[in-house]
Amino acid sequence: MTSLVRVSCRQLRPRIADLATNVELSTAAVRSAIDEGADVIVLPELVTSGYSFASVDEVRSVAVPSSHPVFDGWATAIRDGRPSACVVAGFAEVAGDGTLYNSAALVDARGVRAVYRKTHLWDREKLWFTPGDTLPPVVETPSGRIGIAICYDLEFPELTRDLALRHADLVAVPTNWPLVERPAGERPPEVVIAMAAARVNRVAIACCDRAGTERGQEWTAGSTIVGSDGWPVATAGALDAATADLDLRAGRDKALTDLADAFGDRRVDLYRPS
Repeated sequence: MTSLVRVSCRQLRPRIADLATNVELSTAAVRSAIDEGADVIVLPELVTSGYSFASVDEVRSVAVPSSHPVFDGWATAIRDGRPSACVVAGFAEVAGDGTLYNSAALVDARGVRAVYRKTHLWDREKLWFTPGDTLPPVVETPSGRIGIAICYDLEFPELTRDLALRHADLVAVPTNWPLVERPAGERPPEVVIAMAAARVNRVAIACCDRAGTERGQEWTAGSTIVGSDGWPVATAGALDAATADLDLRAGRDKALTDLADAFGDRRVDLYRPS
């Protein structure tokens, strides 16, 4: 594992229900990030399909299996430019039995290494998708141990704590954050949540949002990379990317002081599941 890892969130504008355009857009983004020296690339939630669906039939028209050629395209871009790199990105998945999932894949030079099916579905996602029933993976890569979460998952501290306890160095989070009102000068609430999750778990978090407006829904365009100390180190805003060089090993030490430890001080003898 290298001392510094370049993490890049590419904030794209996928087109709703336009698989061909989104395949081209996402593959170009991977190649661009590779050209800029990225080791870990994060793309938005449902980057291959768009988000604001009108019907389950529309979802099904752009849902793909994890064997789809789009993932081969990402892997080829990695092999051609930076064989040690990887990409984490969202897609509408159709399983072998026809079930639809809001999923994310981790792809490296060899192809798809892992697929995670979103376990916490937001609002109308419940009309189209089935929630996953397996906790997200933590994948060993040359850059470090990468865990995956998708958007609303971040609002459930049990999930990020579980990833941290399984020794994730970085949690890669494809997102689609709907724009919400907030007081002047304040960060988006989702970024505040990511900051808190990073700080209490001492793990870096890279959230890749999307930009633009889709069927009347305006997006936050709030892609943010948070260090293991809980402070943002890069934001995209109106730009198309947030990129930062991180020492992912820094989060492996959970000691806060000589006498305080973020994990060692947990009182698991008192905690009870609800």
